[in-house]
Amino acid sequence: MSSQTSPASQTSHSAQPDDAPQPGQPLSREDLAKLVAADIAPGSYVNLGIGQPTKVSDYLTPEQQVTLHTENGMLGMGPQAHGDDIDEELINAGKIPVTELPGASYFHHADSFAMMRGGHLDVCVLGAFQVSAGGDLANWSTGAPDAIPAVGGAMDLAIGAKEVFVMMSLFAKDGTPKIVADCTYPVTGLGCVSRVYTDHGVFLIETHEDGPRLVLREAYGIAPEDLVKRFDFPVVIAG
Repeated sequence: MSSQTSPASQTSHSAQPDDAPQPGQPLSREDLAKLVAADIAPGSYVNLGIGQPTKVSDYLTPEQQVTLHTENGMLGMGPQAHGDDIDEELINAGKIPVTELPGASYFHHADSFAMMRGGHLDVCVLGAFQVSAGGDLANWSTGAPDAIPAVGGAMDLAIGAKEVFVMMSLFAKDGTPKIVADCTYPVTGLGCVSRVYTDHGVFLIETHEDGPRLVLREAYGIAPEDLVKRFDFPVVIAG
């Protein structure tokens, strides 16, 4: 993968100190995208899934030198396009108009999936319906009769990327956590998720000799001690 980004040309709305989340408030979608963007290691090759993860591209800094991959066949994708920058033939996998950075490259869908399946992506950021405490991912179907009929590229990304970050709201409409002991929806990938970014907290799924461990790194809008009580399985608060 030889696509290179240019620090001078990459548009970014990177988080500044006065953009920090307000104490005592859950994270907005924009705050969550900023947080994920800041946690992506410099020089990474990254795929941003459909939906909420696409916002992350708006907050990557030129200094990070992150190269974005999109499933429909592009390396070197820039932030979402607006106004006169919109080219209806330049879209991401979610059909959202995007920009290209200097050095961007285009390729066949089969080549794109070879990159995804071959371990060439450092990180993918996906949405989810459920994530298990052990890192299982359910993000393509709720099993409802009107659900989409196939998993698409989510399974290839979940298993092929070196790290999988999930962005989602922590609680379902009925108030139950979407991080669960075991997924009840059709599973996309087993043990693939390493971090879960939510409006109420950031969770790490760590591997230990006695099995995976769910760790609350930080909480928003609720005290960590109160947040972990919402789960019916152990959650460790980071020291």
